[in-house]
Amino acid sequence: MTDHLTVVSHPLVQHKLTIMREKETSTAVFRQLLREISLLLAYEVTRDLPVSTKKIETPLCEMDAPQLDGKKLALVSILRAGNGLLDGILELIPSARVGFVGLYRDEETLQPVEYYFKVPAEIDDRVVIVVDPMLATGNSSAAAIDMIKNAGAKNIIFLCLLAAPEGVAKMKEAHPDVPIVTASLDDGLTDQGYITPGLGDAGDRMFGTK
Repeated sequence: MTDHLTVVSHPLVQHKLTIMREKETSTAVFRQLLREISLLLAYEVTRDLPVSTKKIETPLCEMDAPQLDGKKLALVSILRAGNGLLDGILELIPSARVGFVGLYRDEETLQPVEYYFKVPAEIDDRVVIVVDPMLATGNSSAAAIDMIKNAGAKNIIFLCLLAAPEGVAKMKEAHPDVPIVTASLDDGLTDQGYITPGLGDAGDRMFGTK
């Protein structure tokens, strides 16, 4: 663990991740586990949210009780695979505002190309959690955060299921102010840019596509 990278080593997270990695795991089970693991990761990523107090009355007495402070969270999903993490976090934080970033890789230049961008209003006053299951090369993630910063966001956290050292290094270089929370820092990337040992293509496994 560093200031820039947090690996969530909770036994439930690691157990669920092991089942997700197995190639025999069905689409339905993979999707359900991704939802469950996103809830557990959300606890970690929201650990330092600002809190204030309000006066309430319990059945026994008045008290100053803690509550979340400031504007509601913004969750930004990097399409399409980010939606798997997004759905689970919304179960925990149903009032969060939601945005989407759509990127694809140009096969000639290998650079990310934007095809969709929509984020909540007043994003500069919100804690923004950007979600994408895989941090592989880091090119798309860094580009997405560039776009989100250009929209005004100042307080950003990146949440992923798996990270490769190459992606972590790219993100640290491009966005040293954006902490990363992940369930695993894997060994590296294949020649095709897949995380190894990894779990394959998260989008394909989640949606049953090839």
